[in-house]
Amino acid sequence: MNILISNDDGYQAPGIVALYEALKDLGHVEVVAPEQNNSAKSNALTLHSPLYVHQAANGFRYINGTPADCVHIALTGLLGYKPDLVVSGINNGANMGDDTIYSGTVGAAMEGYLFGVPAMAFSQVEKGWAHLDSAAACARELVQTFMQGGLSHPSPWLLNVNVPNRAKAELKPLRITRLGRRHAAERVITQLSPRGETMYWIGSAGPAKDDSDGTDFHATFQGHVSVTPLQVDLTEHAALDAWAQALHGTNE
Repeated sequence: MNILISNDDGYQAPGIVALYEALKDLGHVEVVAPEQNNSAKSNALTLHSPLYVHQAANGFRYINGTPADCVHIALTGLLGYKPDLVVSGINNGANMGDDTIYSGTVGAAMEGYLFGVPAMAFSQVEKGWAHLDSAAACARELVQTFMQGGLSHPSPWLLNVNVPNRAKAELKPLRITRLGRRHAAERVITQLSPRGETMYWIGSAGPAKDDSDGTDFHATFQGHVSVTPLQVDLTEHAALDAWAQALHGTNE
């Protein structure tokens, strides 16, 4: 079993260290992660500046790029082989609902998925790393389920997993969920720089808007581990015929 681990919090983050420790004896496990925190970088690739690979004292390799850069470089030449699984995380904070569009954690896993490799993204619901050992244990259990053939869905697949910050004994069984929705993000924050220039900081994510039963928000609020299967196809299939009728003759 060959497993590639990445993340978006950087190669020194407690989450990726805990994830590696939880999986390291399940097969051949390698870590290729960003040098610095790259949260909210989504699927971005670095195309206009060089990328460099370095190796830390613990064997982790790190790159001066995005999470997607790390997985992309690993799969297109650095590793020299195609892994059986890409695992991303454990992220410091939730990646639920609209978060998945922005998430570098999900972006790293999705890059593996785009290359035909099954992938999982793991996040803790709250920031601060409380009960990180519990989230790592959940990751190990899901990877073991995959290894034992328990995830028999046609490959490749992409799972987004959010784990409440609870002790393992207090976690409720996992639930298969859909993505909820958030309200719009909070207002931008402005400050004056020492030179008198206005600086802008992106505001915090909005609170849950759709947290009804069946969503990732609802499941984690109830104490369950949320597992959401994701897809890349953003096409609004149900509306194709309506748009065809609405735009009929536009270019004729």
